[in-house]
Amino acid sequence: MIKQSIEIKGRQVPCYTMNTLVIGSGCAGFNAADWLHTLGVTDIAMVTEGVNLGTSRNTGSDKQTYYKLSLSSSEEDSVADMAKSLFAGKGVNGEHALIEAACSAKSFIKLANLGVPFPTNLYGEFVGYMTDHDIHKRASSAGPLTSKFMTEALERSVNTKGIDIIDDTTVVKLIVKEGKVIGAVGIDKNTIYEENNGVVLFVCQNIIMATGGPAGIYENSVFPKCHVGMSSLAIEAGAETANFQEWQYGLASVDFRWNVSGTYQQVIPKYISVDENGNEREFLNDYFENPADALSLVFMKGYQWPFDTAKAKGSSLIDLIIFNETVNKGNKVYMDFRSEPTALKDGFECLSEEAYSYLKNSDALIELPIKRLEKMNKKAIDLYMSNGIDLYKEPLRVAVCAQHNNGGINVDLNWETNIKGLYVAGEAAGTFGVYRPGGSALNSTQVGSMRAAESIALGNRKDSKIYSVLEDVISGSEDVLDFVFAAGKGEKYEDKYTVLRDTYRTKMSAAASYIRIPDRMRELKDDVWNKYKTILADGRGTDVCNVMQLLRLKDMFLTQACVLSAMIEAAETIGTRGGALVSDKPLTGESIFNIEIGDKSAFDGKRIIAVADAEGITTSMIDVTPIPQPDLWFENVWNDYMERWSLK
Repeated sequence: MIKQSIEIKGRQVPCYTMNTLVIGSGCAGFNAADWLHTLGVTDIAMVTEGVNLGTSRNTGSDKQTYYKLSLSSSEEDSVADMAKSLFAGKGVNGEHALIEAACSAKSFIKLANLGVPFPTNLYGEFVGYMTDHDIHKRASSAGPLTSKFMTEALERSVNTKGIDIIDDTTVVKLIVKEGKVIGAVGIDKNTIYEENNGVVLFVCQNIIMATGGPAGIYENSVFPKCHVGMSSLAIEAGAETANFQEWQYGLASVDFRWNVSGTYQQVIPKYISVDENGNEREFLNDYFENPADALSLVFMKGYQWPFDTAKAKGSSLIDLIIFNETVNKGNKVYMDFRSEPTALKDGFECLSEEAYSYLKNSDALIELPIKRLEKMNKKAIDLYMSNGIDLYKEPLRVAVCAQHNNGGINVDLNWETNIKGLYVAGEAAGTFGVYRPGGSALNSTQVGSMRAAESIALGNRKDSKIYSVLEDVISGSEDVLDFVFAAGKGEKYEDKYTVLRDTYRTKMSAAASYIRIPDRMRELKDDVWNKYKTILADGRGTDVCNVMQLLRLKDMFLTQACVLSAMIEAAETIGTRGGALVSDKPLTGESIFNIEIGDKSAFDGKRIIAVADAEGITTSMIDVTPIPQPDLWFENVWNDYMERWSLK
């Protein structure tokens, strides 16, 4: 990497020149940089707004899952079978399913070798368990903080290689010329009050974008507050999105953002609702003729945690009831581990056979949810304790929150976008569809970033020149530079920023999350598109401290507009499916029990593509690609491999 200072509009601006820039410092970003260096592409750098920020390092669940090919002797498995499981998620391209299956073992073993404590038995087998949307025991876990351990292990490897990390810098624009990425513009928060107002330029041949999912577009969100995503970087540059409408929503705590799946539900806590006057009630009893039926559904939420319209009359009925309590009635909902649900006062025999057997086999047929949680998963209690919430003494406030975007930026079999040289990996990439096995997202961070690195390394062997030209990068940055350089000691924008951000996040949660209301979505889409087009002009010349806030708003509005466009296309063509229930009006308590989904199988092989330009956002529905049937004759594969990697 070469660093120099250049003059732009009379100001000295730092400029970094390199072969490949990696944006982001989570599982995908660190893995991309690590693989690039291992494969011989050492003229690289990482840039991050905060090396300790991001979802990978700051999120988890009761037992965060890593989904991979089965590696224990009791389980028969194959790459083809795993690919079929991923492809069965609907709206998934066949090549992505096959690649994520084929490369899962390689990626998993790398993490284990780097020190991630995935458990083995006495004989060294990586035993597994069954996760959601799968019938095989492919899942493994290093505990509640699996992705944190992954990130830390990969960071250690990157540091030993001496790879440059440019910290405290947010990339705000990608520069593209003639369909190829040539650089980027960033803002360094440490120099924002200097003459360059924090501007940093990057000149490069390739960019791997690992910025995570669009975490900042919802109010009800389990994404850590420090992570908002930056999907608009690729969208504004002209990259296509795929399946942006497909999200996972699930119950999560909101004061400390964390998924309340698995054991949190299986110990069967009491659910209480508190109205604006402080009146408390055990609300699930109001919705069921036999309250014990509700408890069995709560238990099932443990492993059927994401909201699923196919389970609207089963475990996901709990999510719909909570929507009625929180959105329609404006109440706050809590999980209370301190006291027994009323229906359990007479014993556990009222539970379903499945729930009863699970607790019995776990030696947890004991009084009080907190005692059951203590018995089955003490770390789940400790995690909240370490974040200032004592489950022994207080209830846990929860809501149904956005948890993961199964779509994202459209990528090919090398995780390259329709813009040459721009790769997207991790949750920012749109490789999943309606459903995905739990933990497959962590596998995807590793496989996608590795594939991007391999593609760049392969191209680098053939031609390692830096094609990008500094003058072209400066020219492509002019609009951002004008906006940032115009900032000075003007009007403080902080209050306006907070109000706008919170207002439009709340609107998204109310009209365009797991309950989607088409008329409201159309109105909101037009609104946020107009906000995106005018936000920088409205904020031009304000105080320099507002620069990043306004650019964040711009990112949020464009991303919301693109997500809403895909959601509207899906609502009008497909209707209710997967994690989205489409309704002409807000659901009431009575209508919750009368939902009819219908047969959606005709759309199993469809993906929704959205692309933005200066005039607006265009959407279309296209067919998925089938799972490839590759040549597996060793001599042919060997010769092809040797030729591709110039090893002959």
